[in-house]
Amino acid sequence: MKNINKYILNINKINLKEIKKKDILKLKKKYLNKNGIINLYLKKIKFIKNKKELGKKINYLKSKILYLIKNYKSILKNKESSKIKYKINYDFFFKKKKKTLGSLHPISLIKQKIINIFKKLNFNLIFYKREIEDDYHNFDYLNFSKYHPSRQMQDTYYINKKDLLRTHTSSIQIRYMKTHKPPIRIITFGKVYRNETISKSSYNMFHQIEILYVDKDEFLSIIYLKNLINYLIINLFGSKYKYRYRISYFPFTKPSFELDIYYNFKWVEIIGCGMVHYKILKNVNYNYLKYKGLAIGIGVERIAMIYYNIKDIREFFKNDIRFLKQFKYEL
Repeated sequence: MKNINKYILNINKINLKEIKKKDILKLKKKYLNKNGIINLYLKKIKFIKNKKELGKKINYLKSKILYLIKNYKSILKNKESSKIKYKINYDFFFKKKKKTLGSLHPISLIKQKIINIFKKLNFNLIFYKREIEDDYHNFDYLNFSKYHPSRQMQDTYYINKKDLLRTHTSSIQIRYMKTHKPPIRIITFGKVYRNETISKSSYNMFHQIEILYVDKDEFLSIIYLKNLINYLIINLFGSKYKYRYRISYFPFTKPSFELDIYYNFKWVEIIGCGMVHYKILKNVNYNYLKYKGLAIGIGVERIAMIYYNIKDIREFFKNDIRFLKQFKYEL
Protein backbone atom coordinates (compact mmCIF):
# COMPACT_ATOMS: atom_id res chain seq x y z
CA MET A 1 0.00 0.00 0.00
CA LYS A 2 2.88 2.37 0.84
CA ASN A 3 4.53 1.72 -2.53
CA ILE A 4 1.38 2.50 -4.52
CA ASN A 5 1.05 5.81 -2.68
CA LYS A 6 4.61 6.66 -3.79
CA TYR A 7 3.76 5.80 -7.41
CA ILE A 8 0.66 8.03 -7.24
CA LEU A 9 2.72 10.91 -5.82
CA ASN A 10 5.32 10.51 -8.60
CA ILE A 11 2.63 10.48 -11.30
CA ASN A 12 0.89 13.55 -9.84
CA LYS A 13 4.19 15.47 -9.98
CA ILE A 14 4.52 15.01 -13.76
CA ASN A 15 4.09 18.21 -15.77
CA LEU A 16 2.80 17.60 -19.32
CA LYS A 17 4.55 20.70 -20.65
CA GLU A 18 7.96 19.45 -19.52
CA ILE A 19 7.61 15.73 -20.29
CA LYS A 20 9.28 14.21 -23.37
CA LYS A 21 8.23 11.44 -25.73
CA LYS A 22 10.85 9.06 -24.20
CA ASP A 23 9.32 9.58 -20.75
CA ILE A 24 5.81 8.75 -22.00
CA LEU A 25 7.07 5.47 -23.54
CA LYS A 26 8.84 4.60 -20.26
CA LEU A 27 5.65 5.28 -18.30
CA LYS A 28 3.64 3.04 -20.61
CA LYS A 29 6.19 0.22 -20.29
CA LYS A 30 6.64 0.58 -16.53
CA TYR A 31 2.94 0.70 -15.60
CA LEU A 32 0.75 -0.69 -18.42
CA ASN A 33 2.72 -3.65 -19.87
CA LYS A 34 1.87 -7.25 -18.97
CA ASN A 35 4.65 -7.31 -16.37
CA GLY A 36 4.01 -3.69 -15.37
CA ILE A 37 3.26 -2.34 -11.91
CA ILE A 38 -0.55 -2.20 -12.36
CA ASN A 39 -0.81 -5.88 -13.39
CA LEU A 40 1.43 -6.89 -10.47
CA TYR A 41 -0.87 -5.11 -8.03
CA LEU A 42 -3.95 -6.71 -9.62
CA LYS A 43 -2.42 -10.13 -8.98
CA LYS A 44 -1.67 -9.23 -5.35
CA ILE A 45 -5.12 -7.78 -4.62
CA LYS A 46 -6.63 -11.20 -3.83
CA PHE A 47 -4.36 -11.58 -0.82
CA ILE A 48 -4.89 -8.13 0.67
CA LYS A 49 -7.54 -7.26 3.30
CA ASN A 50 -8.31 -3.68 2.16
CA LYS A 51 -9.26 -4.65 -1.40
CA LYS A 52 -11.53 -1.65 -1.93
CA GLU A 53 -8.88 0.91 -0.98
CA LEU A 54 -6.20 -0.74 -3.12
CA GLY A 55 -8.64 -1.17 -6.03
CA LYS A 56 -9.48 2.55 -5.97
CA LYS A 57 -5.79 3.49 -5.95
CA ILE A 58 -4.98 1.09 -8.83
CA ASN A 59 -7.85 2.52 -10.92
CA TYR A 60 -6.73 6.08 -10.11
CA LEU A 61 -3.12 5.30 -11.10
CA LYS A 62 -4.19 3.65 -14.36
CA SER A 63 -6.59 6.47 -15.34
CA LYS A 64 -3.92 9.10 -14.53
CA ILE A 65 -1.36 7.41 -16.81
CA LEU A 66 -3.89 7.02 -19.64
CA TYR A 67 -4.79 10.70 -19.21
CA LEU A 68 -1.10 11.71 -19.51
CA ILE A 69 -0.63 9.61 -22.67
CA LYS A 70 -3.82 10.93 -24.31
CA ASN A 71 -3.13 14.60 -23.50
CA TYR A 72 0.53 14.38 -24.50
CA LYS A 73 -0.57 13.27 -27.97
CA SER A 74 -2.95 16.21 -28.31
CA ILE A 75 -0.23 18.65 -27.15
CA LEU A 76 2.16 17.25 -29.81
CA LYS A 77 -0.48 17.68 -32.52
CA ASN A 78 -1.12 21.29 -31.49
CA LYS A 79 2.59 22.08 -31.49
CA GLU A 80 3.09 20.62 -34.97
CA SER A 81 0.02 22.35 -36.46
CA SER A 82 1.00 25.72 -34.96
CA LYS A 83 4.50 25.48 -36.48
CA ILE A 84 3.12 24.81 -39.96
CA LYS A 85 0.00 27.01 -40.15
CA TYR A 86 0.54 30.06 -37.98
CA LYS A 87 2.97 32.90 -37.65
CA ILE A 88 2.30 35.02 -34.61
CA ASN A 89 2.76 38.77 -34.86
CA TYR A 90 3.22 40.45 -31.50
CA ASP A 91 2.10 43.98 -30.78
CA PHE A 92 4.39 45.03 -27.92
CA PHE A 93 2.43 48.25 -27.35
CA PHE A 94 -0.90 46.51 -26.82
CA LYS A 95 -2.17 46.87 -23.24
CA LYS A 96 -3.86 43.83 -21.77
CA LYS A 97 -7.21 44.29 -20.12
CA LYS A 98 -7.39 43.21 -16.51
CA LYS A 99 -9.21 39.91 -16.08
CA THR A 100 -12.19 40.12 -13.78
CA LEU A 101 -13.24 36.91 -12.07
CA GLY A 102 -16.91 36.11 -11.68
CA SER A 103 -18.53 34.69 -8.56
CA LEU A 104 -21.41 32.55 -7.45
CA HIS A 105 -24.63 34.22 -6.36
CA PRO A 106 -24.78 34.76 -2.54
CA ILE A 107 -27.74 32.35 -2.34
CA SER A 108 -25.66 29.67 -4.10
CA LEU A 109 -22.72 30.34 -1.77
CA ILE A 110 -24.82 29.90 1.39
CA LYS A 111 -26.61 26.88 -0.06
CA GLN A 112 -23.26 25.21 -0.81
CA LYS A 113 -21.85 26.06 2.64
CA ILE A 114 -24.83 24.35 4.31
CA ILE A 115 -24.64 21.33 1.99
CA ASN A 116 -20.91 20.94 2.70
CA ILE A 117 -21.54 21.01 6.47
CA PHE A 118 -24.07 18.16 6.24
CA LYS A 119 -21.96 16.21 3.75
CA LYS A 120 -19.26 16.03 6.46
CA LEU A 121 -21.91 14.32 8.62
CA ASN A 122 -22.46 11.68 5.89
CA PHE A 123 -25.71 13.08 4.48
CA ASN A 124 -26.19 12.25 0.80
CA LEU A 125 -27.08 15.09 -1.55
CA ILE A 126 -30.08 14.45 -3.84
CA PHE A 127 -31.72 16.84 -6.27
CA TYR A 128 -35.23 16.80 -7.78
CA LYS A 129 -35.89 19.29 -10.59
CA ARG A 130 -39.68 19.04 -10.13
CA GLU A 131 -41.01 22.48 -9.11
CA ILE A 132 -44.56 21.77 -10.29
CA GLU A 133 -46.00 19.36 -7.76
CA ASP A 134 -49.36 17.65 -7.39
CA ASP A 135 -51.68 18.42 -4.50
CA TYR A 136 -51.33 14.88 -3.19
CA HIS A 137 -47.53 14.95 -2.66
CA ASN A 138 -47.44 18.59 -1.55
CA PHE A 139 -50.25 18.31 1.03
CA ASP A 140 -52.05 14.95 1.43
CA TYR A 141 -48.99 12.75 1.94
CA LEU A 142 -47.64 15.31 4.42
CA ASN A 143 -50.69 15.09 6.70
CA PHE A 144 -52.26 18.45 5.75
CA SER A 145 -56.00 18.45 6.41
CA LYS A 146 -58.37 19.16 3.50
CA TYR A 147 -59.24 22.52 5.00
CA HIS A 148 -55.74 23.64 5.94
CA PRO A 149 -55.29 27.41 5.18
CA SER A 150 -52.16 26.86 3.06
CA ARG A 151 -54.29 24.98 0.49
CA GLN A 152 -56.22 28.18 -0.31
CA MET A 153 -55.59 30.20 -3.47
CA GLN A 154 -54.36 33.20 -1.46
CA ASP A 155 -51.47 31.08 -0.08
CA THR A 156 -50.63 28.70 -2.95
CA TYR A 157 -50.07 29.15 -6.69
CA TYR A 158 -52.36 26.61 -8.38
CA ILE A 159 -51.83 25.74 -12.05
CA ASN A 160 -55.03 23.69 -12.21
CA LYS A 161 -57.20 21.76 -9.73
CA LYS A 162 -54.51 19.14 -9.08
CA ASP A 163 -51.16 20.80 -9.84
CA LEU A 164 -49.41 23.69 -8.11
CA LEU A 165 -46.02 25.32 -7.63
CA ARG A 166 -44.56 23.46 -4.65
CA THR A 167 -44.84 25.37 -1.39
CA HIS A 168 -41.99 23.48 0.36
CA THR A 169 -39.25 20.97 -0.40
CA SER A 170 -40.85 18.44 1.97
CA SER A 171 -42.57 16.89 -1.06
CA ILE A 172 -39.09 15.68 -2.14
CA GLN A 173 -38.89 13.68 1.10
CA ILE A 174 -42.10 11.86 0.20
CA ARG A 175 -40.99 11.03 -3.33
CA TYR A 176 -37.63 9.79 -2.07
CA MET A 177 -39.09 7.64 0.73
CA LYS A 178 -41.56 6.03 -1.69
CA THR A 179 -38.65 4.61 -3.73
CA HIS A 180 -36.03 4.00 -1.00
CA LYS A 181 -35.96 1.89 2.13
CA PRO A 182 -34.55 3.08 5.48
CA PRO A 183 -32.00 3.92 6.77
CA ILE A 184 -32.21 7.24 4.90
CA ARG A 185 -29.84 10.16 5.42
CA ILE A 186 -30.34 12.84 2.75
CA ILE A 187 -30.03 16.56 2.10
CA THR A 188 -31.86 18.28 -0.75
CA PHE A 189 -32.69 21.80 -1.90
CA GLY A 190 -34.83 23.76 -4.33
CA LYS A 191 -37.03 26.74 -5.08
CA VAL A 192 -40.43 27.01 -3.43
CA TYR A 193 -43.34 29.37 -4.11
CA ARG A 194 -45.90 31.02 -1.86
CA ASN A 195 -48.44 33.69 -2.66
CA GLU A 196 -47.00 36.30 -0.32
CA THR A 197 -46.75 40.08 -0.52
CA ILE A 198 -43.24 41.08 -1.59
CA SER A 199 -41.47 43.22 1.01
CA LYS A 200 -38.04 43.74 2.61
CA SER A 201 -38.35 40.48 4.54
CA SER A 202 -40.49 38.26 2.27
CA TYR A 203 -40.65 37.19 -1.37
CA ASN A 204 -43.05 34.98 -3.33
CA MET A 205 -40.21 32.66 -4.41
CA PHE A 206 -37.37 31.53 -2.16
CA HIS A 207 -34.98 28.63 -1.59
CA GLN A 208 -35.20 25.85 0.97
CA ILE A 209 -32.81 23.16 2.12
CA GLU A 210 -34.35 19.98 3.50
CA ILE A 211 -32.70 17.36 5.70
CA LEU A 212 -34.25 13.96 6.33
CA TYR A 213 -32.90 11.18 8.54
CA VAL A 214 -34.87 7.94 9.04
CA ASP A 215 -33.49 5.02 11.03
CA LYS A 216 -34.31 2.56 13.82
CA ASP A 217 -35.74 3.89 17.08
CA GLU A 218 -32.61 3.78 19.22
CA PHE A 219 -30.60 6.06 16.91
CA LEU A 220 -32.92 9.06 16.77
CA SER A 221 -34.14 11.58 19.34
CA ILE A 222 -34.92 15.27 19.83
CA ILE A 223 -31.46 15.67 21.39
CA TYR A 224 -29.84 14.33 18.21
CA LEU A 225 -32.00 16.70 16.11
CA LYS A 226 -30.92 19.72 18.16
CA ASN A 227 -27.27 18.66 18.09
CA LEU A 228 -27.40 18.59 14.27
CA ILE A 229 -28.84 22.13 14.15
CA ASN A 230 -26.38 23.41 16.80
CA TYR A 231 -23.52 22.03 14.68
CA LEU A 232 -24.87 23.88 11.62
CA ILE A 233 -25.26 27.22 13.45
CA ILE A 234 -21.78 27.03 15.02
CA ASN A 235 -20.18 26.22 11.65
CA LEU A 236 -22.02 29.08 9.93
CA PHE A 237 -21.93 31.85 12.55
CA GLY A 238 -19.65 30.66 15.36
CA SER A 239 -20.74 32.26 18.63
CA LYS A 240 -21.66 35.57 16.98
CA TYR A 241 -25.43 35.35 17.55
CA LYS A 242 -27.77 34.01 20.22
CA TYR A 243 -30.36 31.48 19.09
CA ARG A 244 -33.34 29.72 20.66
CA TYR A 245 -35.78 26.85 20.02
CA ARG A 246 -39.54 27.40 20.16
CA ILE A 247 -42.25 24.77 20.23
CA SER A 248 -44.25 25.07 17.00
CA TYR A 249 -46.64 23.11 14.78
CA PHE A 250 -46.15 21.47 11.38
CA PRO A 251 -48.55 18.77 10.10
CA PHE A 252 -45.65 16.49 9.06
CA THR A 253 -43.61 16.58 12.33
CA LYS A 254 -44.48 15.86 15.97
CA PRO A 255 -43.11 17.39 18.14
CA SER A 256 -42.23 20.44 16.03
CA PHE A 257 -39.81 23.28 16.70
CA GLU A 258 -38.66 26.54 15.16
CA LEU A 259 -35.19 28.01 15.58
CA ASP A 260 -34.84 31.79 15.92
CA ILE A 261 -31.61 33.77 15.76
CA TYR A 262 -31.17 37.13 17.47
CA TYR A 263 -30.20 39.58 14.71
CA ASN A 264 -30.55 43.38 14.51
CA PHE A 265 -32.25 43.53 17.94
CA LYS A 266 -35.00 41.06 17.02
CA TRP A 267 -35.60 37.30 16.81
CA VAL A 268 -35.64 35.99 13.22
CA GLU A 269 -36.98 32.50 12.42
CA ILE A 270 -34.61 30.60 10.08
CA ILE A 271 -35.32 26.87 10.62
CA GLY A 272 -38.38 24.64 11.07
CA CYS A 273 -37.76 21.12 12.33
CA GLY A 274 -39.15 18.16 14.24
CA MET A 275 -39.51 14.40 14.52
CA VAL A 276 -41.26 12.95 11.47
CA HIS A 277 -44.96 12.29 12.21
CA TYR A 278 -45.80 8.58 12.32
CA LYS A 279 -48.56 9.17 9.72
CA ILE A 280 -45.92 10.26 7.17
CA LEU A 281 -43.98 7.02 7.71
CA LYS A 282 -47.24 5.11 7.40
CA ASN A 283 -48.11 6.93 4.14
CA VAL A 284 -44.85 5.74 2.52
CA ASN A 285 -45.30 2.17 3.81
CA TYR A 286 -42.59 2.30 6.50
CA ASN A 287 -43.03 0.38 9.73
CA TYR A 288 -43.57 3.35 12.07
CA LEU A 289 -43.22 1.08 15.12
CA LYS A 290 -39.71 0.15 14.01
CA TYR A 291 -38.44 3.41 12.45
CA LYS A 292 -38.23 7.06 13.52
CA GLY A 293 -37.35 10.12 11.48
CA LEU A 294 -36.23 13.69 11.88
CA ALA A 295 -36.69 16.53 9.39
CA ILE A 296 -35.15 20.00 9.13
CA GLY A 297 -36.26 22.79 6.78
CA ILE A 298 -33.86 25.72 6.30
CA GLY A 299 -34.68 29.11 4.76
CA VAL A 300 -31.62 29.98 2.64
CA GLU A 301 -32.48 33.65 1.98
CA ARG A 302 -32.86 34.51 5.66
CA ILE A 303 -29.56 32.86 6.55
CA ALA A 304 -27.87 34.70 3.65
CA MET A 305 -29.31 38.01 4.88
CA ILE A 306 -27.86 37.44 8.34
CA TYR A 307 -24.55 36.03 7.08
CA TYR A 308 -23.91 38.96 4.69
CA ASN A 309 -25.80 41.60 6.71
CA ILE A 310 -28.30 42.35 3.92
CA LYS A 311 -31.39 44.25 5.00
CA ASP A 312 -33.63 43.77 1.95
CA ILE A 313 -34.42 40.28 0.51
CA ARG A 314 -35.28 41.86 -2.88
CA GLU A 315 -31.59 42.57 -3.51
CA PHE A 316 -31.05 38.85 -4.20
CA PHE A 317 -33.38 38.92 -7.21
CA LYS A 318 -32.45 42.22 -8.92
CA ASN A 319 -29.37 40.86 -10.76
CA ASP A 320 -27.59 44.14 -10.04
CA ILE A 321 -23.91 43.56 -10.89
CA ARG A 322 -22.83 46.21 -8.35
CA PHE A 323 -24.45 44.15 -5.60
CA LEU A 324 -23.38 40.72 -6.84
CA LYS A 325 -19.69 41.50 -7.42
CA GLN A 326 -19.23 42.06 -3.67
CA PHE A 327 -19.42 38.34 -2.95
CA LYS A 328 -16.35 36.15 -3.24
CA TYR A 329 -16.20 32.44 -3.97
CA GLU A 330 -14.97 31.16 -0.61
CA LEU A 331 -16.45 27.80 0.35
